[in-house]
Parts: sequence; structure tokens; C-alpha cells
Amino acid sequence: MKMHTLLVAVAVTAALGGCQRTSFGGLSTQPRPAPLMPAPIGGVESGQLAPPVSDGTSQFPEAPTAPPPVNPQVAAANAPELTREALIGRWSAGTGGSSCDVFLSLTKWTGGYRAASRGCVGDAAAIAAWDVQGKQVILADSSGNQVARLYQSANERYDGSTATGQPISLSR
Repeated sequence: MKMHTLLVAVAVTAALGGCQRTSFGGLSTQPRPAPLMPAPIGGVESGQLAPPVSDGTSQFPEAPTAPPPVNPQVAAANAPELTREALIGRWSAGTGGSSCDVFLSLTKWTGGYRAASRGCVGDAAAIAAWDVQGKQVILADSSGNQVARLYQSANERYDGSTATGQPISLSR
């Protein structure tokens, strides 16, 4: 029993010995750096900002403008043929100055195939179904009512308008 107690004591001492600090506080031979001086604190000022300069000398670029509305006749004539399989997956939808996620699947649903939106507002929040009709993508609500009609405008991008006339886009 005496040997067992001795082995336990040695093991505990070895374990605790590994947990000690390796620096010796004030016993270090290297000098410590001098403390930094605090930065001066000035007063807080308030007032009106100057109006933006519009003579071309501003440091900031012009604010972006909304894309021009899509002309359905021109879009239909120039749009490529669509396949449902090319549209499956996650899309970023932009409408009314905001963006959200739209997910398109091949599960049959009222109005075509199942769709889901996340974080959408306005007309895009109602998207629950989708389908392809000719060269256009039709987005619909859960009752099958048309929410938007879009045409392919670029690779992985579709532009169009909602049933209320708002521009809408899908891109990824």
C-alpha cells in the first residue's frame, strides 16, 4: 500500500508541475516597454453637412439607378429557350430595391412546380410556385395566380415584372 501511495503522489506532483507558469514575474532579465501615453480627447462637434458637390469634383461615385424596365416584346424575341432543369435551385430575387432568396424545385404544386421564398417582401413574398411557358418563367402564388413573368436576359439571370408592374430579377 505504501508503494501505491508513493506512485499516486509522484503522478499528482508531475501533473501539477506541468500546470505552473513559465514566466517569473519581475525576475525577467529583459526590460519591459514603456507604457504608451493616452491619446488626447477633443470635443465632439455637431452641425449640418455641406450639400453634395455635383460639379464632378466629388470623391464619391454617383448613386446607382434602377435598371430600365424590361420591354416584354423585345425580351420575348431575344430570349433563349428554357428548360425546367436549368432553373432548379437557389436564386437571388431582386424587386422593389430589396433582395431575397427564392428556391425552385421540381415538386408538382398548384400553378406548376413548388417554389419557396425566404426574406422576401411585397409581391416576391407570395412566390409559392413556378413554371416555364415557352421562353418565360412564370412565378405564382399558392393559389396559382401569376405573381411575375421573367425572361432570360443573361447567363444565370432572368428579368421581368410582377403582376403589379414592379421590376423583378432572378440571378445566381
